[in-house]
Amino acid sequence: MKYPIAALFMAMSASFSILADTLNLKSSAPEQYTVKKGDTLWDISNLYLRSPWKWRQLWQWNPQVNNPDRIYPGDVLALQYDAEGRPMLMLDKGVKKLSPHSRVTVQKSTAIPTLPLAMIEPFIEYEQALDQDALNSSPIVLGASRNVKMSTLGHILYVKGSLPLSANYGIYRQGEPYIDLATGATLAYETKLVGSARVIRVGNIQNGVPSSVEVEMIKQEIKPGDVLLPISKGQSYSAQFHMAKPKNIDAGMIIASTNKLREFGTTAVVVLNLGRNAGLKEGHILDIKKQSPTVIEGKHGPRYVEDANSLEKFMKSVRELFGKGNTENSVVWTMPKEKVGELMVFKVYDDISYAMVIKSIHPIRVGDTVSAE
Repeated sequence: MKYPIAALFMAMSASFSILADTLNLKSSAPEQYTVKKGDTLWDISNLYLRSPWKWRQLWQWNPQVNNPDRIYPGDVLALQYDAEGRPMLMLDKGVKKLSPHSRVTVQKSTAIPTLPLAMIEPFIEYEQALDQDALNSSPIVLGASRNVKMSTLGHILYVKGSLPLSANYGIYRQGEPYIDLATGATLAYETKLVGSARVIRVGNIQNGVPSSVEVEMIKQEIKPGDVLLPISKGQSYSAQFHMAKPKNIDAGMIIASTNKLREFGTTAVVVLNLGRNAGLKEGHILDIKKQSPTVIEGKHGPRYVEDANSLEKFMKSVRELFGKGNTENSVVWTMPKEKVGELMVFKVYDDISYAMVIKSIHPIRVGDTVSAE
């Protein structure tokens, strides 16, 4: 009888494995994990799942948790399985941290962020990407109460615009354009915060009277021509995102990196030529793909482009001009794109977005493709 029983046990184990693998649970997934200060939701998701953006599915059979995107330092996560073998996480609220000397009480005031907060906070809270119309319609700094080219803390600035009394404004400087590498179009301009100010005297620009603002915070010297954008003191920004793979998103491209490096990897912040108009949202996970090298099949056999002669390179440029694909008679072979990493979108505008590289298999560069699959 032991053999049928063993066979039944093996069949049940196989069935269990199939059910458990629907979420690609890692074999190293811990049975219990205590959330620590400094953890990110992505890091913890990556402990359990090969596809960390499926985090919510790991909680979906658990009515105990309404929002799995918000967990806190001190929370104890327990990996369990339901009657059908489906893995799920439980929140063990009864566990206390004990030691022979002390009892630690964790204040649950701030949920852990989805991504490293120190890396994304400046972009969420301060940095902007504005198009030319927005820049042209914003109030600008005309000058200061002192004859200086660069204003600093405590200076009074005169602004071309009718601003409401006591309102708070961020002062921004227009930077480099974000150019779509595929079309050559300017999608927006990098707009960096240089300071902040409060309105102390209302202007009337229709009558030629500028508004007056007093500089309250400074990151760089303020210059004439810098633009003002309204801010709200005490404004809060969410650091938790609903991770998800988008559907029906056209492929896009990394058009810039904020560190200005030639190559970059995990935790780098990049700019995409996709935004709200393309259906992109905060929390979307995209694959990063790199174009494999083109091969030219000549009289000396297949060779990479950099090893080809002038005629073969000319043939490649002609083919690219007419956009021809591979055939069995091709001489110029365009190879597939291969996945080299993943990124998460955390700030979205109409035509561009900011994203963080959360996984890199090989170095990533500006010009690499991004897609939902």
